[in-house]
Amino acid sequence: MTEAPRVDTAQLMELLSVSLGAYYGDFTVAAAGENLTASQGKALTVLRRGPAAMRALAETMTCDASNMTGIIDRLEKRALVRREPDPSDRRVKNVILTAEGERVTDAIRAKMRTTQAGLDGLDDEDRASLYTLLERVFVPRPTA
Repeated sequence: MTEAPRVDTAQLMELLSVSLGAYYGDFTVAAAGENLTASQGKALTVLRRGPAAMRALAETMTCDASNMTGIIDRLEKRALVRREPDPSDRRVKNVILTAEGERVTDAIRAKMRTTQAGLDGLDDEDRASLYTLLERVFVPRPTA
């Protein structure tokens, strides 16, 4: 039985950097195809997971709250999102993806042909392994 080659953390980080560069390049072109900036597209993608308070959205996207306001203003003008007061704290505004925002988010994903082709080239076992590994590395787990 042959032993798997040793891959150190620096090599993994470099490959991850290359992978993310390819993904975000593909994403940026797809978002532009919907007349959106990459930041606007990213906001829609984050909101596809569910409504978010403006402050939480800014934290997730690692941008200044004032910049987030401008992004959401432009998305709202296109009827891709709407703001609603939080039912438990009326001072907080939640941002909600509209049906049109969902359609545009799906259109962006569909236009990401390079990413789609790469992932489609994996067999079911490799897809499941990649999913498991990415989830293990990047999805925070609740602390007990």
